[in-house]
Amino acid sequence: MYKKILVPMALDHDISAETLEISKRLLAEGGTITALHVHEAPQASVSAYLNEDILKAGLDHARTILEQKTADLEGVTTVLLKGHTARTIIDYAHEKSFDCVVIGSHKPGISDFFLGSTAARVVRHCRCAVHVQRTGD
Repeated sequence: MYKKILVPMALDHDISAETLEISKRLLAEGGTITALHVHEAPQASVSAYLNEDILKAGLDHARTILEQKTADLEGVTTVLLKGHTARTIIDYAHEKSFDCVVIGSHKPGISDFFLGSTAARVVRHCRCAVHVQRTGD
């Protein structure tokens, strides 16, 4: 059982409910669960054509979805960060001393045949336990 669990959430995929449920089963009494979404800003070439209001609206929309997906879950804290997805998950897990990450994985490409690329990077570089939930896709 784990005291501090991080659940990275891709808000546009339906696996979040499964990973949150798994994290509840792995949680020790008195432990905490943090649902994290990493918002990746558009690449520089794209962001040159977007004004600040559009970028802010995207971030606000992500925050709203994250809060909706966790609204009915007692004891789950939400965090929204900006950055590169895998690197931000790994850095946040290390900085906040999580002892477990529960992450979903879906539709891997040929270079990441067994896990999705974000999950694969988290598994390879995270210093704590990582549980991966695969979808049926």
